[in-house]
Amino acid sequence: MRETDDCIRRPVFFRKLLNAVMWLLSAAGVALAVFCMLWILWSVIRNGAGVIGLDFLFCGSKPPGEPDNGVGNAILGTVFITLTAVVIGVPAAFAGGVGLAIYGQNSRIGNLIRFSVNVMMGLPSILAGVFVYALLVVTTGHRSGFAGSLSLAIILFPVVMRTTEDMILMVPAAVHESSLALGMTRARSVLCIVCRSIKGGLATGILLAVARTAGETAPLLFTALWSDAWPWHYFTQPTANLPVLINEYTTNSPSEEMHAMGWGAAFLITITLLLMNLALRFICREKKHA
Repeated sequence: MRETDDCIRRPVFFRKLLNAVMWLLSAAGVALAVFCMLWILWSVIRNGAGVIGLDFLFCGSKPPGEPDNGVGNAILGTVFITLTAVVIGVPAAFAGGVGLAIYGQNSRIGNLIRFSVNVMMGLPSILAGVFVYALLVVTTGHRSGFAGSLSLAIILFPVVMRTTEDMILMVPAAVHESSLALGMTRARSVLCIVCRSIKGGLATGILLAVARTAGETAPLLFTALWSDAWPWHYFTQPTANLPVLINEYTTNSPSEEMHAMGWGAAFLITITLLLMNLALRFICREKKHA
């Protein structure tokens, strides 16, 4: 009663002032975040857009000063590493998310797995690179694009797993129970009925996880590293990729030509991820209104 009376007796002016201050702080925080994002985007576009050309996109990387210098091998290596990470991580994460949603809701093992996945989501990405380095690179004696894919698969695994579980739990229980009443097995009900109803959300979660891992640099420094060659020896040799190229060209090279190419590679990654996010927003909006 005393707390209620204090709230009632509190002056209206004080409450309005507090509301205005909190609103201004929130607006300032949003404005600062948007300003920083636009500043970074403008810097990347201003410094990198002018470098883009056919030679830049389709020629391999070479030492500074040589003609036809590009990042085609790094683009292809990034595609190889990212797609292999998706093939390794997504099916296992999807199966784990389904298992947690259907069988692990009220079990100690399910809660333990869920807690472990949450911890994995909060770990720095460099730890995935160190783990794969100790597990695969030290064992085989060489870095490779496959080792980089394995480290990225570890990063996207918990994101896809938790997304799958959350999306399945959003489906009303009546949908699952009605399919069981028609004689379906539990596994077939989940795969054919439940997952079909949430395929848009699953695709969104997977693409967001891919977008998050595609620009990771730290894990690749320990695993895939860098090479000027085309990534034909993906399993046995260091593999060219855009994130490490940006790091090497912008921080470890004194050549202005290499700095410009690093900005161009950053422009490619930024625009690609931005377009992926915009496409996801558009697809989700269309699905919502459908």
